[in-house]
Amino acid sequence: MDHAVPVEAAVVAELRAVLRPDQVLTDAAALAEYAHDDAEWAPFETPLAVVLAEHERDVVAVVRLAAASGVRVVPRGAGTGLSGGANAVADGIVLSLERMTRIVEIDAAERFAVAEAGVINDTLRQAVAEQGLWYPPDPASYRISTIGGNAATNAGGICCVKYGVTRDYVLGLRVVLADGEIVDLGRRTAKGVTGYDLTALMVGSEGTLGIITQVTVKLLPLAGREERAVVGAFGSLVAAGDAVAAISASGIVPSALEILDRTCIEAVDAWQSLGLPHGVDTLLLAKVDEVGALGERHAASVAELMTGAGALSVEQAVDADEIDRLFVARRLAYPALERLGPVLTEDVCVPRAAVPEMLARIQSAAAEYDVVIANIAHAGDGNLHPLIIAPEGDDEAKAGAKLAFDRIVDECRALGGTVTGEHGVGLLKLPGARAELGDRVLAMHASIKQALDPRGTLNPGKAFPA
Repeated sequence: MDHAVPVEAAVVAELRAVLRPDQVLTDAAALAEYAHDDAEWAPFETPLAVVLAEHERDVVAVVRLAAASGVRVVPRGAGTGLSGGANAVADGIVLSLERMTRIVEIDAAERFAVAEAGVINDTLRQAVAEQGLWYPPDPASYRISTIGGNAATNAGGICCVKYGVTRDYVLGLRVVLADGEIVDLGRRTAKGVTGYDLTALMVGSEGTLGIITQVTVKLLPLAGREERAVVGAFGSLVAAGDAVAAISASGIVPSALEILDRTCIEAVDAWQSLGLPHGVDTLLLAKVDEVGALGERHAASVAELMTGAGALSVEQAVDADEIDRLFVARRLAYPALERLGPVLTEDVCVPRAAVPEMLARIQSAAAEYDVVIANIAHAGDGNLHPLIIAPEGDDEAKAGAKLAFDRIVDECRALGGTVTGEHGVGLLKLPGARAELGDRVLAMHASIKQALDPRGTLNPGKAFPA
């Protein structure tokens, strides 16, 4: 590289030489759009350039160029992350994989699919459904988030209480390493234990160890499930938490068990007019999906447990449209709340038995710091999403929100929980991750990072505290 020319200008020129000019964005609007994911509370810088990769060879070219010039690369999917994991660094390249949208293969007999990183979760789900198969992981953003991003953050979802998270379905990955080399990790067979499980290591690594370009996922049969919904209305958030604990202790494993509090209910209904019940404090939305009499018994048992925990009313539904309407409300809760002001999103996960106590501590934090905290939760696996809302331009509320955020993280750890259940550490959870992991485990992380990315090219400063 000719150092008579500023390094930044030379890098942009080389990017435009190896890619089409329209794949390299440097205008102010594009740089601002791609500077951060949905975690605007986390710090971010203006990138040097945004690259829209369309093929794996584009990713290789960008990584090799960056490594040679000392420029850092921040990989990005759809930008739906909530922890700052895709936030740009100064004089770095944001490498978007959103145009890599090819479903490479669906093998119905062996029950797996291969998809490029930019394939939207719901697009893959619909494609495999046409062949009688099901890809279970369903983050609330499933209609807009990418498979590559889901794998990079080990995304969860509404049905993960029974069916697991992204890592449970990733058989293999194709990854571009920090030196631009391509490796294939994992397998296509139902079983396989050859070598260290590097596939599992990459899943959830937030683009710090390699850039995922292709994902091989295992699939389940679409048939064999009959969904029934049980919806309980409660007079308090803690009472709904008691019902969650009772259902978990019963041995019944719902296919979904979700909480929506009053703030969420009213925000969603004001936006979408779904006819949700008003005048209640909290809704607990449950699904069971066993077939026939067993499903009926489980639905009845869940309803009885809700009543026993103090539900004001309990309804059961088997109509698919009605079930979808209620769970659409759950999926719309976050964007509905964003209409009220900037949202600082939590992602703590506690033991299921600790859900009522954790919800009570969240309410205490809201009162102590005088902030509005809405609560949605994958309550069946203890993954709670307190959403702290600060009106635009209210610096005092924003400061209180940050204090409440930190208090909730501390309370989660005190109850034996973990600081992130599915959103990833990114930037927002670095202090909590440091406290949770401890020095020796952090040193192990640093050793792995050094081995795979010695120059610190890939997504520096994310996923674990340096």
